[in-house]
Amino acid sequence: MTYASTPELLVLHGIRASGMARATAISQRTGIAEDKVTELLGDFEAYGWVTHVAFGDTSGWTLTERGRDEDGRRLAAELDRAGARHAVEQGHAIFETLNGRLVKACTDWQLRPTAGDRLATNDHRDTQWDEGVLDELTTLDGELKELIAALAVVLARFGDYHERFSSALARARAGEQQWVAGIGVPSCHAVWMELHEDLLSTLGIPRDANRGDR
Repeated sequence: MTYASTPELLVLHGIRASGMARATAISQRTGIAEDKVTELLGDFEAYGWVTHVAFGDTSGWTLTERGRDEDGRRLAAELDRAGARHAVEQGHAIFETLNGRLVKACTDWQLRPTAGDRLATNDHRDTQWDEGVLDELTTLDGELKELIAALAVVLARFGDYHERFSSALARARAGEQQWVAGIGVPSCHAVWMELHEDLLSTLGIPRDANRGDR
């Protein structure tokens, strides 16, 4: 049976996976009522695990070093309780075989090399080029579905990644170009990066050892 994470871990780890998040976004992502999320964030701030930051018009909660340590401790304990280490290790190995393709697809969405400039920005006038990128993302979407299904069998908190990736891809196919690799929206690339961080942190692998999706 799949293992359900505690609300405390879902909120703390949700911040880590996204890098920075507002209470509303954490609530939507975890399914935990926003007033409960706000209460937990207040507790975490008192413990020194989170801090609220602002950069211009962007603001949200982020983990402190103490918070990352606490999240790591809780993740390791959960992995042992759920007996999920082997499944997550397998999932991470599969993810790494897909990661390079995702990176290339997102690069191809942003750049369209020309004879005179191999780093020319993609102006999206070449519909055949863009369709090729979207077709590759669609193929990856199918492979991601299988990967997430296997992970969610052991840890329920992995279960929403495929749905979020598919939703972003659908918006990109509908003409909203920022939903492939845009910043500030849960684009295909943003969801993929969150999953990568989730796998690495769950297994205790330092991010610096795996920088392939950046």
